[in-house]
Amino acid sequence: MVKGYVLGCIGAITYGLNPLFAMPLYAEGLDVASVLFYRYLIAILLMAALMSRHGGFRLSRREIPAAVVAGVLFAMSSFTLFESYNYMDVGIASTILFVYPVFVALIMAGMFREKISGLTILCMALALGGIAMLYDGDGSGLSAVGTVLIFGSAISYAIYMVAVNKSRLSRLSTLKLSFYSLLFGIIVFVIQLKGLTDLKPLPPTISAWGNLLGISIFPTVVSLIAMTVAIHCIGSVPVSILGALEPVTAIVVGVSVLGESLTPMSIAGVVLIITAVTMLAVSRPLLHAFSRVFRHRLHLRHRHGGSL
Repeated sequence: MVKGYVLGCIGAITYGLNPLFAMPLYAEGLDVASVLFYRYLIAILLMAALMSRHGGFRLSRREIPAAVVAGVLFAMSSFTLFESYNYMDVGIASTILFVYPVFVALIMAGMFREKISGLTILCMALALGGIAMLYDGDGSGLSAVGTVLIFGSAISYAIYMVAVNKSRLSRLSTLKLSFYSLLFGIIVFVIQLKGLTDLKPLPPTISAWGNLLGISIFPTVVSLIAMTVAIHCIGSVPVSILGALEPVTAIVVGVSVLGESLTPMSIAGVVLIITAVTMLAVSRPLLHAFSRVFRHRLHLRHRHGGSL
């Protein structure tokens, strides 16, 4: 049990380290597509080594089209997130990305006719209110372009999550799914880089190689493995709640390392967003548990002639 919570924290914190490694690479002259191409390439090689020891690479012919779509969605989510770092503070961007469960709920309601509860609507309203609070009076908190990009990242990831859960890919292990998402996703960056003719060469400096290895290992491979094991140990709900450490980590990195600042209003907005999404993550399992208890009590009452 303790192992699951520790790994859940490690997975969330390491994913929040994305800007710690990405921003220095930008400063050394790499563009977003080049950073992500290198990141995906190294992560693919590392995951291939892991998969060769755990289940192999087999993918059925019918799973390939779904895997290609998932890879494209995954890559677009990565690209818009990393591009947003050029327009807004990384902590704010990571916090807004954290609202992707709201979009998952909306997609499930619109496409699969799942009912939206009053609590879900409340959480959505709180999240939107928190985003509104991120706008500072001088306009330094959010930019229009950055906001559109990060919403695009959240929506792309939400569609990816729904597509994975509603397709043949739901039967794949998380490791295999992530490997093929990266493998097919890297094609997006090859196209963006015009067949790699526009690929920026990696500067021959220790810092550049260190940041590239860091972004490929910690927010990618380590985060994935830690989250996967944590879900198996304690379940997806506690892990999703621990995911609140992702934007918190990005905010700490932005303020302490990258020199970004937060106003009291933006801090309140961040807290409101994290609270709303955490409530949304908890609400469905709690309602399901209460429903089971209620049905059980009704069953017992019926068996005992209504004496309970």
